[in-house]
Amino acid sequence: MGLGSFFKKAFGDMKASAKAQHEVDKAEFAATKAEAKANFEENRGHNTFARAKADAKQHWDDAHMSPSERAAKEQEARDARIAEANQRKADAEARYNAAKK
Repeated sequence: MGLGSFFKKAFGDMKASAKAQHEVDKAEFAATKAEAKANFEENRGHNTFARAKADAKQHWDDAHMSPSERAAKEQEARDARIAEANQRKADAEARYNAAKK
């Protein structure tokens, strides 16, 4: 395999990867845009200052955490996600066993 064909294959792979990532980005952007529109319509005419203030306080508290507190909070979130995934797995296995009988 020559050097030219190596680069041709490498750049072809990069191009395909970039196209696939672009599709993912487009889908995620469309989902975010739709969620933003839905949030706007849900909150139209409502006072969202209290929620904005609560969000700002949450960001302030997060920014002023010590590294150990931040690590503990992230570990807690990971543990919750693992527990949720394990529950989904157990539910799927139960459905599988019920369908198998």
